[in-house]
Amino acid sequence: MSKDLTQSGTAGAGGSSLSSELFHAGVYKANQGRIVRQLTALAVWVIVALGCWRLYSFLPSAMGESSLAARAIPAVLLAAGLWFGFRVVNWPRFADFLIAVEAEMNKVTWPSKDELIRASVVVIFTIFFLAITLFLFDVLWQFIFNFIGVTS
Repeated sequence: MSKDLTQSGTAGAGGSSLSSELFHAGVYKANQGRIVRQLTALAVWVIVALGCWRLYSFLPSAMGESSLAARAIPAVLLAAGLWFGFRVVNWPRFADFLIAVEAEMNKVTWPSKDELIRASVVVIFTIFFLAITLFLFDVLWQFIFNFIGVTS
């Protein structure tokens, strides 16, 4: 295992390519940005699993029900996709980005429940007001155009 993957990640974080990172098993900066990295890996795994499931349901009808390849191809792709999802969140450039995202999200001041409800009510009333205003403008212009005979 390379030294830059097990240490704090300062060495080699800038120039490593994703293709070279795919064959390492270490975790880059394991204690930083854990939540966002785990959620990102989970999202990649769900996408891969859904794609493999769809391929698994399609291939037997295309290749024959008893075809071993129709069952093996989705399994191999699933294993490769799961490994890719694990490795991509440990690629130093992407992992540093995800760590920075989590750090910024921790700085966000989230509204309280009452504040959220008040803001939502304001937005909903504003949307209704604008919808009614646009409807009235539409009716007005339709009346004007019908009066001067522009429309049939």
